[in-house]
Amino acid sequence: MAWKRIAVVALLWSAAFAQKHAITHEDLWLMKRTGDAVVSPDGKWMVFPVTEPDYDPAKQATDLWLAPTDGSAQTRRLTFTKGSESGATWSPDGTRLAFSTKREGDDAAQIYVLPMQGGEAQRVTSAAAGASNPQWRPDGKALLYESDFDPIAADRKARKWNARIYDTFPIRFWNAWLDEKRPHIFVQELSDGAKARDVLQGTKIAGSPGFAGLFNPTGGGQSLEAIWAPDGRSIVFTAYTNRDETMSAETESHLFVVSAEGGEPRQLTEPGQSFSGAKFSPRGEALFALHQKNPVPGGRLFSLSRLVRFSWPDAGKPAFITENWDRSASSFNISADGRTVYLDAEDDGFDKLFEVPAQGGVVKALFDMKRGGYSGVKPVAGGLIARYQTSAQPPEIVRLDAAAGTHRYLTNFNADRIAKIETTEPVHFWFTAKNGKKIHSLMVLPPFFDAGKRYPIVIFPHGGPNAMSKDAFSTRWNNHFLAAPGYVVLQTNYTGSTGFGEKFADDIERDVLRGPAEEILEAIDEAAKRYPYIDKSRQAAVGASYGGYLMNWFNGHTNQFKCLVNHAGAINNESQYGANDGGLGRELRMGGPIWEKGGQWNDQSPIRYSGAFKTPTLITQGELDFRVPLNESMTTFKLLQRLHVPARLVLFPDEGHWILKGENSKLHMQEVMGWLKKYL
Repeated sequence: MAWKRIAVVALLWSAAFAQKHAITHEDLWLMKRTGDAVVSPDGKWMVFPVTEPDYDPAKQATDLWLAPTDGSAQTRRLTFTKGSESGATWSPDGTRLAFSTKREGDDAAQIYVLPMQGGEAQRVTSAAAGASNPQWRPDGKALLYESDFDPIAADRKARKWNARIYDTFPIRFWNAWLDEKRPHIFVQELSDGAKARDVLQGTKIAGSPGFAGLFNPTGGGQSLEAIWAPDGRSIVFTAYTNRDETMSAETESHLFVVSAEGGEPRQLTEPGQSFSGAKFSPRGEALFALHQKNPVPGGRLFSLSRLVRFSWPDAGKPAFITENWDRSASSFNISADGRTVYLDAEDDGFDKLFEVPAQGGVVKALFDMKRGGYSGVKPVAGGLIARYQTSAQPPEIVRLDAAAGTHRYLTNFNADRIAKIETTEPVHFWFTAKNGKKIHSLMVLPPFFDAGKRYPIVIFPHGGPNAMSKDAFSTRWNNHFLAAPGYVVLQTNYTGSTGFGEKFADDIERDVLRGPAEEILEAIDEAAKRYPYIDKSRQAAVGASYGGYLMNWFNGHTNQFKCLVNHAGAINNESQYGANDGGLGRELRMGGPIWEKGGQWNDQSPIRYSGAFKTPTLITQGELDFRVPLNESMTTFKLLQRLHVPARLVLFPDEGHWILKGENSKLHMQEVMGWLKKYL
C-alpha cells in the first residue's frame, strides 16, 4: 500500500504545481501595498498604511492598520474611509494618532486626531491649501503641520487672463509647473477655538524667490520636513534658499531653526553642502541628518549620503558618523537609549541593514543576506522591525532576528496570491570587465524554468543612472513579469550604479554612455558563456529614463538586438538640456557650457549616431514628463520613420515620467510584451 500513498502524494503535489501560473499584470497591480511602520512611544505597537489597489481609481483605498511589534496578535484595521491617510504619527503618551486625510466635506486634506482607546477621528485643521506632515509638540498639546502659502491667492482668483510668467528658473519639475506657492509651517494648538499660526509668515527667507522645500517626484508637492525641537519652543526644518540660482549654481538644502511663535529662521548649516532627513535623538541632546557634498566642477560630481550629528541645543559644525564608510545611507533611526543608529543602504546589489555607534565608529552589517532587501529599520520593544521585499513580493513588515540573520512576518497581506505565482530565485554573478572594473549583474529566469531548454535574453538596465538593479518589487517594471513569457532577464549594475562605492557611481560622469553600454554588452557575453540555456541569437533590450537613453545609444552602435523598448529615453543632449527641468548639473556632466560643444555634448549624444539606426523600436512616453520631455521621444520616432526602421510610438497624455495609473500601466505592459513577442 506504500506505493499508493506515494502516488497520492505525487498526484497532490503535481496538482498544486499545476495550479501555479506565471505572474500577470493583475497579480502585480492588485497586490496590497504595505507602507512604512510608525512605532508607538513605548515600542510595543505600530501603525502603518495599507493600499488596496484597483484599476478604477475611485475604488482604490488606503487605510491605517495597527499591530503589536512582537507579533503577539493579528493586524487590525483602524480606518475605513474612501480618502487615503498619510503621515501618521503617535502622540507622546501613545493615546492618540494624528494623520492627514481628505474626508467628506473637506476641500483639501486636513489633519485628524484619532483616540487609540476608541472613538472617531476629529478634524483639527482647516487649511485652505490642505495640511500634511503632522508632528506632535513634546507636551502633546499642539501639532505642527505644513501647508502651501500663496502670496497672490486673491489676485489669482480675480484675474481674467491665463498665463504663466517667470523671472527665474526652474519653471517646472517632474510632472508639474511651478508657481508662486511656497510651503509654510503652521502650529495648531489643540485647545477649543485656537487658530493655526503660520510661523514663517512675513519672514525674509520664506518671501525670497529661491525659497523651496524638498520635492516629492511621486506624490508631488514640497516638504520642509519640519520637526519639533526637544523643548517644544522651536522647530527645525529643511529648505532651499537658492532654488532661483538653478542655472548658475548648485542648489543646496539646509537646516534651519525657527521659534514656534514665529520670527526669522536661523540657518544651522554652512554653504557648500546639503542636508535632509533631520531627527532628534530620544533624549534630545543631538540632532542627526543626512549630508551630501556639492559637486566639484572638473572633479567629483556624485556624492554619498553620509550620516552627521549635531550637538543640541548649541548646534555647531556637524560630526561625521559615517565619513569613512563607502556607502550611502538611505534612511536611519536611533535606538531608544540613543547609543546606536540603525541604517539601511544599498550594498553590492542588495538593500541591507547596518548599525553604527551614535558617536561614530565602524559601520557593521546586522547580518548577511542573499535574497530580497530591507528598508526602514526601526527599534521597537525588545528588538528591531523593517520592511522586507523581493522582486516577486511587495514590501511587508518583519521582525528581525539579527543574531540568526532571519526575520518573521508581522504582516503578510499577499501570501495567498503569491503562493499561486510561479517565480524563480534570482541569480547574481560578478565578472571583471575589459576596463578592469568588477561588475555585478542580477538575472531572473522564466517561470517553470528548464535548464535543458534555450531561452531568449532580454537586458533591462536600470535608470538613474545613479541607481541599482536589485531584488526589489516594482509594479512599473517588474523583472519576473518581463521574464514571464519565457525570457531570461539580465540587469547589469554598470558604472554609475549606486551601492558599489562613491568612485564607481561618480565615474559615469566622464563617460556617460559609451563605457556603461560596453559593460552591459560584455555582461551578455559573460552570462551566455556561464549559462548555456541563454540563446544569444535572440536578444532584446528594454530601458526607461537613463535606460531609454542607453537604448538610443545601442541603436547607433550595435545590431545584435532583435528589438528595443525605449521608455522616456533622451536622444539629443542639447534639446534635452533645453527642455527638461534640470539645471547646472547637466553642464557639469557634459564637461562645459553647451555653446562650447565640447566634452560629451556631441561625442556621447545618441542623435549623432542615428544614421546607423536599424533596430525596430517601441517608444513609450508620458506627455507630462518634464524630466525627459516629450520632444525626445518624438525625435526618436521621427528619425526611425525617416530611416524606414519599424517603430511604434505610444503616448500617455495624463502620465509623467512614470506610468502610474492602473489601466495605463496595463496597456503600457501589453505594448511592451507584444513588441518583445513579435521580434523574439
